[in-house]
Amino acid sequence: MMQTVMLADDHPMFRQGLKALLEREGYEIVAEAADGHQAVRHARQLNPRVAVLDLGMPLLNGIDAAREIHKQAPDTEVVLLTMYEEDAYVLEALRAGIRGYVLKAQAAADLLGAIREVLRGAVYLSPGISKAVVDAYVNKSELPAEPLTGRERQVLQLVAEGKTTKEVAEVLGLSVKTADSHRTRIMQKLEIHETASLVRYAIRRGFIKA
Repeated sequence: MMQTVMLADDHPMFRQGLKALLEREGYEIVAEAADGHQAVRHARQLNPRVAVLDLGMPLLNGIDAAREIHKQAPDTEVVLLTMYEEDAYVLEALRAGIRGYVLKAQAAADLLGAIREVLRGAVYLSPGISKAVVDAYVNKSELPAEPLTGRERQVLQLVAEGKTTKEVAEVLGLSVKTADSHRTRIMQKLEIHETASLVRYAIRRGFIKA
């Protein structure tokens, strides 16, 4: 029986390259997504064994998409593709339940190994990722506090992408008043009072691409 995989990345040519690689190895690509919301929908509907997610996807980043996938398709394992190798990103991914962390520069070499490992219940990190970060996660030490709720992170990403409050409300299925309240709470929690600084924060956290 072929193992099923969903691919989510906003670059079609990159997705096609990954699809060709995985199909040659006998995996069945059951869905492709260009943003995080599409990825969550496909996972809920199709329950692939593995979801390969780009960290910097539009509308919903890979880490928050992984959180939603774990809620809505708990049998789906997640492998994250990213340019970032800093400890903070790896910790955030592990905390979100992501079992494979693959650097995009090494994706062709590492992705197959990552999928094999997560399918057998292990955790895979690209070579070069610090072992210390895994130890910190296992020991529950040095985990930075997450100031924002999941919904607030979603609102922050959309604001940083340039969406108006009305557009944020439409994307997330909220009232305009609720979306505006989330934005106000985000600024209060982060002690940030202008949109430009919110954008910089979102870039540092990997929610959007620079």
